[in-house]
Amino acid sequence: MKTVTLKDVAAAAGVSISTASRILDERLPTSRSASAKRVREAAERLGYRRDAAASALRRGDTGTVGVLVPRLSDTVMALLFEAIFSAAAARGLFALVSVCGDDSAAEAHAVDSLLARRVDGLVLATARLDDPLPSSLRERGVPHVLALRTDDISPSSVCDDELGGYLATRHLLDLGHTKVAVLPGPDFASTARQRLAGYRRAMAEADVPVPEAYVRHCGFGFTDGSAAATAVLSEAPGITAVFAANDSLAMGTLSAAKTLGRSVPKDLSVVGYNDTPLAGQLTVPLTTVRVPFDLIAAGALDLLAAQTSGDSQVVNRVATPTLIPRSSSTSLARRRMSKSGRNVGRALSGRP
Repeated sequence: MKTVTLKDVAAAAGVSISTASRILDERLPTSRSASAKRVREAAERLGYRRDAAASALRRGDTGTVGVLVPRLSDTVMALLFEAIFSAAAARGLFALVSVCGDDSAAEAHAVDSLLARRVDGLVLATARLDDPLPSSLRERGVPHVLALRTDDISPSSVCDDELGGYLATRHLLDLGHTKVAVLPGPDFASTARQRLAGYRRAMAEADVPVPEAYVRHCGFGFTDGSAAATAVLSEAPGITAVFAANDSLAMGTLSAAKTLGRSVPKDLSVVGYNDTPLAGQLTVPLTTVRVPFDLIAAGALDLLAAQTSGDSQVVNRVATPTLIPRSSSTSLARRRMSKSGRNVGRALSGRP
């Protein structure tokens, strides 16, 4: 069977080869013109399949995207890379990943290694607010996009984390909780600062004061959450709810609560963030804020394509989070009624 070429499609549509190529380039905005419609119909009718490698050679690029994450053992980073990999594959691209921890020297080395492999652009999920790398990439003219985190300068595809923090905290306030602690994560990450800002907005809106002891910065891992929750619940035992800025911190909080003899949600309500796969499968399913990783990944690649095509009007992408209520959070009034009922039951039965 004869292979259908771009020349065949162009001839069938009555346009030049360069016009057909531009119309069928998934990296560019979709044209709605009559000629574009003819090209797409001809390509479908003839069974044309774009040769991504040949197209890359003609453009002088490699059809690859470099992705940098702190670690793939972090479920959130693994989910983001999978989403980027799938979105890239749908566009005829291939995503390469490198890890660097939270070390700036390792980060710079990983970027240099990716660039040495001639990736067409970079997607970075490692940005810290004091990170010199995005500035260096801007100065060098390297196409790049920040994903999940931002430095508020480089093109970024993120979630509306201020809104997410607000939704999580508002949920707990609506359940009657006023003594709400927050584990926002490390202060160097925009995600931590924005989720904390959302928490503070919700508390201020409800006219609920936030004692300094209720805010506990820490790392993003399970053990960080366990240690931070143990400390804050021990120092302020009156706390009835905790908003943790990711699901790992929330799971660490569940562990700390069990160690301290506090049942979730009977004695403590907990809300996480990201809606990782394990969140809904726990013994007490975790209330959390869902982050649309697929939209963030697609937005990152759109921003990267705009840069590589010379578009100077690059606009950041902000995806909307969604609160997912589950069993780890409950009404404070219902909890008190339950306790009151148990006390009455004990009195009637003569039990202490």
